[in-house]
Amino acid sequence: MEYKYYGWQEEGIHAITSDYPGIDTPNDLYDAMSTIWCEYSCAPRFRPEWSEGNKTLGQCSITAFLVQDIFGGKVCGIPRPDGTVHCYNVVDGKAFDVTSEQYGDEVLTYTMDHEQSREEHFSLQEKYERYKYLCDKLHEYCENR
Repeated sequence: MEYKYYGWQEEGIHAITSDYPGIDTPNDLYDAMSTIWCEYSCAPRFRPEWSEGNKTLGQCSITAFLVQDIFGGKVCGIPRPDGTVHCYNVVDGKAFDVTSEQYGDEVLTYTMDHEQSREEHFSLQEKYERYKYLCDKLHEYCENR
C-alpha cells in the first residue's frame, strides 16, 4: 500500500512500547489514526475547516507527541508563516510526518531541528485534553481490533 504522508516509506521504525497492541510501524499508526482523528481532536482555530477529506488538519502537535510515546525519538517543528509551528517526528535520524497531508501539495522542509517541548505544548489545557483523547481512542482501537 502507498501512503501520502511524508516519510511513509521509511523502514526500521518500530514501536518501543507494547501499550498499543498492533501498532508496530508508523503506517500501522496512520491506519489507526485515520479512524480516530475528528473535529474534536482538531485544534480549535482549524475546526471550521476540518473535514473527513482533510482529517489531519489541526492534529499535528498532539499526534506528534503520541507518535513519540510509541516510537521514541523527538518532536521537531517547522515554523509557519503565521507564527505557528507544524510538528513532526524524528526517530533514529529519520523524519516522518503522519499529519503532512493537511498541506496538500505544499512542500515542507524537514530540517530536523527546532525540537519541540511537550511541557510547552501541553501548557495549554485544551491541547493536553485533545492529546489524552487521542491516546484513549487509540487504546480503544487496539482493544477492539
